[in-house]
Amino acid sequence: MNQERIANVLLAPHVSEKSTIVGEKNNQIVFKVATDASKYEIKQAVETLFDVKIKEVRTVNVKGKKRNFRQKPGRRKDWKKAYVSLAEGQDLNFAGKEN
Repeated sequence: MNQERIANVLLAPHVSEKSTIVGEKNNQIVFKVATDASKYEIKQAVETLFDVKIKEVRTVNVKGKKRNFRQKPGRRKDWKKAYVSLAEGQDLNFAGKEN
């Protein structure tokens, strides 16, 4: 997989109350990813960018909410969420390397 695709697969970490609980309980990290990304691409991107070993990847397609804008119906974009399980003894640090 080329470096450009790796940079485009992971969009951002998804921080919510549920993702924090899942992270503490199951040693998982939740990412917002590109809608066309496969599990294999997500795994390769996380392993390359953060230098960690991945046990498994689970994905969820999140449907956009229906909203009104000035009494006109609209809809938010659909997006994809990835639950990345880290291998035993692995830890992911977003702040950078510790001394």
